[in-house]
Amino acid sequence: MKLVCISDTHSMHRRIPHIPGGDVLIHAGDCLGAGTLSDLSDLNDWLGELPHRHKIVIAGNHDWAFQETPEQARERLTNAIYLQDTGIEIDGVRFWGSPWTPTFMDWAFMEDRGEPINRHWQRIPDDTDVLITHGPPHGIGDAVDTGFQFESVGCEALLARVRQLHLKAHIFGHIHEGYGELVPGTTRFINASTCDERYRPVNAPVVLDV
Repeated sequence: MKLVCISDTHSMHRRIPHIPGGDVLIHAGDCLGAGTLSDLSDLNDWLGELPHRHKIVIAGNHDWAFQETPEQARERLTNAIYLQDTGIEIDGVRFWGSPWTPTFMDWAFMEDRGEPINRHWQRIPDDTDVLITHGPPHGIGDAVDTGFQFESVGCEALLARVRQLHLKAHIFGHIHEGYGELVPGTTRFINASTCDERYRPVNAPVVLDV
């Protein structure tokens, strides 16, 4: 199964130079710009133009429509499968998606570090093959430049849960600077952020086989 992974498009999806073909298109959150239902309608139209047999979308911290008007948002997203602490099996591959990230300022889908956010990670089934979260686990594709040094801002509780699983892939975004693929062990970690740190949609979709 070929997965095509994008994230953090911030309503600039139509400016992505090329979307490769594949079996499943995965969007790991921050798909919207202002986070409105109008933004979501445009995204849905664009998704409908793509050839992938399956499309999976999770929300991110900019995707307010999914938090503030969840029923209307889900109704508008007709061309993709929306996962929010839920999963789906496609051709024998088990996917799980979750939008939560550790609290930073006052964005959507945020929980305090420690037990509040860990409650979401404990819901990830043990037999998950492909995990999709908006934010990264601690220490993997999560370094931001503070102006003085690079600091890891990923979630410690998510890392602990991932270490308990036998994932084929963990796909995320959120930290634009962390774009790329990392394979520190048997799990393939993908930071699929499409936008760079200056919010330019210049990073290519990441393609992998599972």
